[in-house]
Amino acid sequence: MDFGLVLQTDPPASKVISLMKRAERNGFRYGWTFDSAVLWQEPFVIYSQILANTSKLTVGPMVTNPGTRTWEVTASTFATLNDMFGNRTVCGIGRGDSAMRVAGRKPNTLARISEAMKVIRALGSGGEADLGGTVIRFPWVKPGAQLPVWMAAYGPKALKMTGEEADGFILQLSDLYLTEYMVKAVKDAAAAAGRDPSEVKICVAAPAYVTEDDSPEALAHARDQCRWFGGMVGNHVADLVAKYGEHSAAVPDELTDYIKARQGYDYSHHGRSGNPDTEFVPDEIVDRFCVIGSADKHIEKLNALRELGVDQFAVYDMHDAQEATIDAYGTKVIPAVNG
Repeated sequence: MDFGLVLQTDPPASKVISLMKRAERNGFRYGWTFDSAVLWQEPFVIYSQILANTSKLTVGPMVTNPGTRTWEVTASTFATLNDMFGNRTVCGIGRGDSAMRVAGRKPNTLARISEAMKVIRALGSGGEADLGGTVIRFPWVKPGAQLPVWMAAYGPKALKMTGEEADGFILQLSDLYLTEYMVKAVKDAAAAAGRDPSEVKICVAAPAYVTEDDSPEALAHARDQCRWFGGMVGNHVADLVAKYGEHSAAVPDELTDYIKARQGYDYSHHGRSGNPDTEFVPDEIVDRFCVIGSADKHIEKLNALRELGVDQFAVYDMHDAQEATIDAYGTKVIPAVNG
């Protein structure tokens, strides 16, 4: 199993770069960041420095979207980084929850994501793409360039499209039941489209917090540090409930039931521990969606995820133990899972 580190691009950028270097030293192979231009600093500028200061790390956004940049600009940025540092980028893409909403726009449609994925992948890999009647190609992209595009999804139509079109699937939660359910949906869609399901990479991303022991006090603190994640996921879940209704056969209750007490969301606290808008998230959801507890608990859950077909676990590292979590994974978790 591969391991990734997910960070927000809060200033100073030097801290982000330092944590990514630390992650590579500890056996992580991917470095991901949020991409929301109003809330955080521009990730692609920082990727250049991460790549320059590491040797093997693959970097990319978790996730970008097709609405905040024109698609040829996105593709050109990835292709430039790959030309400078080798094929060491991956394009994670989704609807654009915070990036679009804080700028007063609605998240992107699946149709728009589909079109963007085709254009970005083709141009970033040196091929041609049709921009609404104008066919273009980057003349400077060298042979052998590659740009995989991984799609984030929860709902049935998005899961189907991921299996049909994307190079990878990003699932932002680590609940075992929902992971099995959604991975199957993606793989089945890939097979139905005539693709080899094994070629669709599966990345589960969730907060991880390693405690010294599994005492009630240690677990309570870890839960409070990671509770924000249930609120972030809840934004997407609320959209699914609005579309399909409660207790719909199209969306599992295991994903939707917990947001009944949700009262809205202030994006100024997005992705941060102590987010007051996530107090509705129960401990059960934190335990299911995140990976918390002693190193042995992490190893146990990650082994279970691997059995479900997960190729990468990406650690959301937004809490009060960033360095300690990276180091614990490097010394205890990653060797045990991959040993």
